[in-house]
Amino acid sequence: MLLCAVVLTIASATSVDYGGDLVPVRREVYGNGRIIDITHRYTPDMPNWGSTDGLGQFVRLAASMKNGSRANNSEMKLGVHSGTHVDAPGHFFDHYFDAGFDADTLDLELLNGPALLVDVPRDKNITAEVMTYLNIPRGVRRVIFRTLNTDRRLMWKKEFDSSFVGFMADGAKWLLENTDIKLIGTDYLSAAAYVESPPTHRLFLQSREIILVEALKLEDVELGVYNLHCLPLRLLGSEASPARCILIR
Repeated sequence: MLLCAVVLTIASATSVDYGGDLVPVRREVYGNGRIIDITHRYTPDMPNWGSTDGLGQFVRLAASMKNGSRANNSEMKLGVHSGTHVDAPGHFFDHYFDAGFDADTLDLELLNGPALLVDVPRDKNITAEVMTYLNIPRGVRRVIFRTLNTDRRLMWKKEFDSSFVGFMADGAKWLLENTDIKLIGTDYLSAAAYVESPPTHRLFLQSREIILVEALKLEDVELGVYNLHCLPLRLLGSEASPARCILIR
């Protein structure tokens, strides 16, 4: 009887109340605004390169408790350049891809550290003229460029929009020759403007010293210096990887 009483007491103490409303909290800022999530949430309606139909259904519940499985287990099928992601050198250089310069080789020290958020003039791609105007000082290694893409909320629109703002080749060349920037963050699916995407990417990635962080969520983020933390997945053999990126004041 004593044993039964002990068992009943433990069961009562450890029981879980599943009553009430179960409403998950989804946040963009944490710690009273000290931590800002600049990663886009993955949804079927987010834009996908070259597609009018968006990303589509990328997660499926392969095993379901409702169907008798012991646990819920989902599977994901997703392009590595979807949503907020980083590019590795193998993206536009086949010999780098074959040699293994993949997402797993990207420098975590460069992906984490002080970063400057700047506003690009809203009527322009990022050209040499724009880079001269921004006047980013030597010594700054990580810069996030907020453009008209954020104002137009392009990452919230299902259909891919090739008119997005990005770097032109002359802007990339100016950056390489006149700044110490090694991490470039932008606010659509490509850091390079659509009309000059291959040559601009090649300029950035040729040295294997530049990391491109693309499709960042920059609405309502104040300009200035933050600590950036960006962690891609360790995808062996992949020229890019989705990443979770945050800013800390």
